[in-house]
Amino acid sequence: MESIEIKVGTRVEHPRYGEGIIAKITMGAYEIFFEQGGKMEMPKTSPTLKVLETPEEGRSELVTARELRKTIASVLDEYGVLPSDVELGNKWMGGKVVLVPGNESLQPKEIPMDVFFKKIIMVRDKLRVLEQNVNSNGALNEEEKVHMQQYITKAYGSLTTFNVLFAEKEDYFVGAGKK
Repeated sequence: MESIEIKVGTRVEHPRYGEGIIAKITMGAYEIFFEQGGKMEMPKTSPTLKVLETPEEGRSELVTARELRKTIASVLDEYGVLPSDVELGNKWMGGKVVLVPGNESLQPKEIPMDVFFKKIIMVRDKLRVLEQNVNSNGALNEEEKVHMQQYITKAYGSLTTFNVLFAEKEDYFVGAGKK
C-alpha cells in the first residue's frame, strides 16, 4: 500500500490477517485491529495492505448495544482489564456440575453451574489475551507466531465441548475446523 493519507476508521485487508480497521496513525505506521490477527502495527509503505473502505465525513453508523459492548470489551480484554460479557444458557440456570470420584469412599463434589461457567469463560479470556500478545509480539517472527497460534486454536478446539452451556451461538468456542 502506498504511503497515502487515510483516516482512522479506514477498513483494510491483509493477506494473512484478514480485514481490519485502522485505529491509530503515527508518523510512519498504522495501528490496525484485525478481526483474525489482533492488534498489529504496519508501516505506511506496506505493499500487503489493501484499502477496502474509507469512512465518509459526517457519516454515522448505527451499532447495537451488544456490538458496542463487544467492541469495548475486546479492547479492554486485550489488556486483561475486563472479562467477556457472555451469558449462560437459560436451561443451565440454577444447575450444578457433580463430579463423582471413581473411589466410592470419597465424596462427590458439586459446583454451581454459574461458577463452573465463569471458570470456563476465564480460560477463554486468558487464551484471548495470550493470542493478542502473541500476535503483537515484536520478538517473534511470523513463523513462530503462526506456530503458537496453532496451539491456541487447538486449545479453543478442545473447549468446544462446553459450547452447550452458552446462551448465544456467536459466543461458542471454535477450533481449527471452523471459522
